[in-house]
Amino acid sequence: MKVDLFDFDLPPDRIALRPAEPRTAARLLEVRSDGLNHATIADLPGLLQPGDHLVVNDTRVIRARLRGQRGQNGKRGAAKVEIMLHMNLGPDRWAAFARPAKRLRPGDHVTFDGVLTATVVEKRDGGEVVLDFNLRDAELLAAFDRVGELPLPPYVASQRAVDDRDTDDYQTVMADRPGAVAAPTAGLHFTEGLFAELAARGIATSRVTLHVGAGTFLPVKVDDTQDHQMHAEVGEITAETAARINGARAAGGRIVSVGTTSLRLLESAADAQGLIQPFHGATDIFITPGYRFRAVDTLMTNFHLPRSTLFMLVSAFSGLDRMRGAYDAAIAANYRFYSYGDATLLHRVEP
Repeated sequence: MKVDLFDFDLPPDRIALRPAEPRTAARLLEVRSDGLNHATIADLPGLLQPGDHLVVNDTRVIRARLRGQRGQNGKRGAAKVEIMLHMNLGPDRWAAFARPAKRLRPGDHVTFDGVLTATVVEKRDGGEVVLDFNLRDAELLAAFDRVGELPLPPYVASQRAVDDRDTDDYQTVMADRPGAVAAPTAGLHFTEGLFAELAARGIATSRVTLHVGAGTFLPVKVDDTQDHQMHAEVGEITAETAARINGARAAGGRIVSVGTTSLRLLESAADAQGLIQPFHGATDIFITPGYRFRAVDTLMTNFHLPRSTLFMLVSAFSGLDRMRGAYDAAIAANYRFYSYGDATLLHRVEP
């Protein structure tokens, strides 16, 4: 499909720079086959049905933006380099985007704040490099916390500096397993109180893990969707969790994905009959209109960027024309967009 089909104009003042307070005060636009319903996150329990099964992403955002200096290497002098981690490849190895990437070659060493060092072991297209660090596992994550910066999305970071409020604001209450370099933003709307209300209504919750990568912010630079290459992300669904989700479906409940991250992982793990299989590994699933969903019935997700892979995904889920109309209505009604903005509740429409 032509990428231009997924374009729209968004007034810059609709980009949210801070989340709603409290979290459940954010607006929620329900997109139904018979029209739109304007609500808030606090209304979510009443919009779902007893027996529905919520699936959330429990990944935790790490301080993935690192500013370092290339060390002396023969005739190659020191140079400042910014690294954006995007995928964990091993106990001490990460794939990352470097800026400027042209300053790095395999064998170069980059030092961050004098306590953390990385060696470039591979250079890829698109400014991507593979780095081996001098620390591993928990020690490496602790070093990222000491020397790294929280990786706010470019449309926020370009308008204001990261501050202490973001430490809590850009982390979900479910965040448990470190490894993401971007928040699963639909989950930012949830509180422990909201989960309690959902449970009281007979709506159970399961947790899966998809470590969101920086590729989620990369623009689609091709003219046709078939030419776009998705970056892979690592995820996990345990056998116990898969059984819980399948049991809810067998009992007649709908599977409600909180966020496109949970949805992409569920769809990657679903077999031809729609049953969720245990999953551990990488997925680069790219969902565009025409895709037949096997696992997810309802999707709660924030408003996404024009021409983005995520707007393509929601258009596949609820229909391109319906989503363009919903976004037009949201813009007219002053909804707040993107990571810190409001949300939508979408019901699946078969292609």
